[in-house]
Amino acid sequence: MKPIGESCPSSTFKHGFVHSVYFWLKPDLTEQQIEEFESALRLMIEDSQYALTGHIGKPAGTPRKVVDNTYDFNLIVTFDDAASHDSYQTEAPHDRFREISSQYTERVQIYDSMA
Repeated sequence: MKPIGESCPSSTFKHGFVHSVYFWLKPDLTEQQIEEFESALRLMIEDSQYALTGHIGKPAGTPRKVVDNTYDFNLIVTFDDAASHDSYQTEAPHDRFREISSQYTERVQIYDSMA
């Protein structure tokens, strides 16, 4: 087994800070509200001056005990470093997304990691 940090080049993130966010939406949302949430999420990543890469996904439905498929959307964003992440937290696109998404989300869980 390879030590942590030593892996195949094609499978290694090239950025130092990874921000993983999981969203549980309110159960009574309409399809239009869900689309508004997803559009706001996409716009935030597109408009961010600090996010290097962004991935928006939904649960894969993998049926294993260790897999949590209860969330509705996830977001994975990479940054050069922690300082860039901190700047992203206070920029206008992120503030706009938080304002919009707060009416649609029931729970948000975040996992941050550094290379």
